[in-house]
Amino acid sequence: MQLATLAAGFVEALGRLSATSDDYVPSIVTLLIDQARSARASDIHLVPTETALVVQWRIDGVLHPIAGFDRDLAPRVVARLKVISGLLTYRTDVPQEGRVSREFSRTEVRITTFPTLHGEKAAIRLFAENDQLQKLTQLGLPEEIETELRRHLAATAGVILLTGPSGSGKTTTAYACLRDIIADSVGTRCIMSLEDPVEVAVDGATQSQVRPTAGFDLATGLRSLMRQDPDVIFVGEIRDPATAEAAFQAALTGHLVLTTFHAGNAAEAITRLLEMQIEPYLIRSGLRTVICQRLLRRICTNCRDQVGHNAANPSKSSESGRTSDKFALQPVHRIACAVCGSTGYHGRLVLAEMLNPNSPEVAKAILNRSDAPEVSRRAAASGMQTLNQRAAAAVTSGQTTHEEVLRVLGSIV
Repeated sequence: MQLATLAAGFVEALGRLSATSDDYVPSIVTLLIDQARSARASDIHLVPTETALVVQWRIDGVLHPIAGFDRDLAPRVVARLKVISGLLTYRTDVPQEGRVSREFSRTEVRITTFPTLHGEKAAIRLFAENDQLQKLTQLGLPEEIETELRRHLAATAGVILLTGPSGSGKTTTAYACLRDIIADSVGTRCIMSLEDPVEVAVDGATQSQVRPTAGFDLATGLRSLMRQDPDVIFVGEIRDPATAEAAFQAALTGHLVLTTFHAGNAAEAITRLLEMQIEPYLIRSGLRTVICQRLLRRICTNCRDQVGHNAANPSKSSESGRTSDKFALQPVHRIACAVCGSTGYHGRLVLAEMLNPNSPEVAKAILNRSDAPEVSRRAAASGMQTLNQRAAAAVTSGQTTHEEVLRVLGSIV
């Protein structure tokens, strides 16, 4: 369905609702979430402006405008979102975050609100259906990385670091790892988590959400959690030196620690830990592996087949008429397509790199507090296939485009 059709379909469905009905606003919210999910959106943005509440859907990582509500209706829509997620409707001056009750949604939905100049902005995160992206085999990780990751998940101690920027899918990978550990252990390992917030409930894991205002933060909670006799600990995210140090101490005292961390690539994750004053010997002794991943949009095969486009060899003439080389940033097509909404892309693929801190050259770089380029160089020399190398292979094989690589990685391969 084309994006224009998506927008028209939403507006048409909205028009069929009775504005005088008592359940008008609840029906709007239900329609909004259901249609966004049908369109494969991962997020819904409700952005207040001076005259309207603009609706945007994030599909395959990119925001698309869909519709807008009247300005007078905006507070009522946001208030309804607060009601179904247990937030305070009378607080419009502070950010809030909550999960939609199972009474209102069969799948996981998270809502956050944020005060702005023209009113509250709301963001709705739509998690995958219960049968999607549950196990490692469903994520599309490179085969050698998936195999090696499984080996690390069976270990009894050490830190497994899943890295990448926001929206790179690292939390999805973390939850898939937890489910695989639970399935493989058949109840013989105690699996506990400390998250902020708990994004997805995982059967077989004891999950806890921090409450910083009560003094229950990640670092404090992690130290207390270790006295609960866990075998595997999932820390939602390392954000500060105290949490990082507690995680590595847990790993060195016989716990397998799985956690996420913001970093541009695997080597940067190492140097960020060093900048957090984590001693090199702790990183060297406690770190099992670092995986960095990104999500790139796939070329729509329906469009590619219709126009005979070869993503690895884009045209030498750009739309602006300028002559360029093989790195011209060309859209896949400019034809109407019911599959991808005329964007040229449908679905996403995972790029991932795995850094082995036990490689002699990488270990030496860690102990010498080397910078990220040096760590990356040594890791590549030791056999690590980098994100850029995997991106180049994906472009050559026709899975994605140079344009998409530039959008996600910020560089041309």
